[in-house]
Order: sequence, then structure tokens, then C-alpha cells
Amino acid sequence: MPTQTVHAATTGAEPAPPRPAGRMSSAERRASIGQRLADGACIPGDALARDLGVSRQVIVQDVAVLRAGGLDIVATVRGYLLATSPAPSAARRVVTVHHAPEHAVEELSALVDTGARVVDVVVEHPVYGELRAELDLRSRRDVQLWAERCAETGARLLSELTDGTHVHTLEADHEQILDAAEDALRRFGFLVDPTDG
Repeated sequence: MPTQTVHAATTGAEPAPPRPAGRMSSAERRASIGQRLADGACIPGDALARDLGVSRQVIVQDVAVLRAGGLDIVATVRGYLLATSPAPSAARRVVTVHHAPEHAVEELSALVDTGARVVDVVVEHPVYGELRAELDLRSRRDVQLWAERCAETGARLLSELTDGTHVHTLEADHEQILDAAEDALRRFGFLVDPTDG
């Protein structure tokens, strides 16, 4: 009996199977994802899966591990990207809105048409507390991609958990754009006035 086999049997350790040529380890794959995102790219999960030769689910798991390791990765309708702090000159505002699910595209389109970026959506759940999803919607094309993704997956809106009430963080180059965004929401009857009882 070869010495290596006797040693493995006595120690209980099995020799690691050789990795197929050209195939990355999990650590190498995650490092590659981190490097691609560090370059400032916004990369769809499907593209990462194809480029790295793994399933989309493996990419989801890799991103979860990278996040747990401290990498601030945001999933948007266009793909994964590293979170960035708002530019020092960027204006931000939080707005509370209320509407039925069938008005979501109308609401989001109205916001991006003013030049505002819809950063996220937040609902206050009675059991789970604050639930937040990154959106990063900047144009009607982004809104269309988001709506198509919802339709393809059959995903329900977070606002359905709170009967249509939800919050958006908006970002823009200056306050006047955010004023215009609020005015648009008001015109559609979507804006919840914080002074209303």
C-alpha cells in the first residue's frame, strides 16, 4: 500500500482532488468579481456568470460572501456595482409616496423625467422593521428594465406589504430638481404630505 494512502487513512484526511485546468477556485472567482466592480463597472449577474463559467446562483452566493466580507455591493436593475457616496455637490431628499402597484412605472418615470435618481425604495414592515431595496434608476430605460424584470420573475413590489405606502431616497445635482420631482409626485396624487395627520 502506498505511503500516501496509509497516511490519509490514519489521519482521516483525504487528498484534495485536483482542480480542472482553467477553472477558478471560489476565492479566485470572488477576487475577480471584486476587481471588476472596483474598476467602476456595473455588471449584470448573468454576464458575470457567463464570463466566469458558473451559474447565476453561484454569482449570487459569491456576492453575498463579498458583502459579508465588507464589500459594499449594490444590486441594481442594470447589474452589480460598488456603492458610492453621493457626490459632495449632490442633493438628497427622502419622499413618502402612496399608490397602487399598477402605478409604479408611472411614478418612477415621473421621477426620472425630472432628472432625479431614484436611489432606493423602503417600507416599514410591522414585523421585520425597515426593508430596503436598492434601485439606482436614472432614466426611463432603467425603469423599463426594472418593470420587465418584475414581469419576468413575477416579483411583487415591496410597497404591496404596506398597502402602497413606501419611501424613496432621491438624488440630484441640485435642489431644484428634487423640488420638481416632488411637484411631479404631487400632480399625480402620489406624494404623502408629512404634515398630514
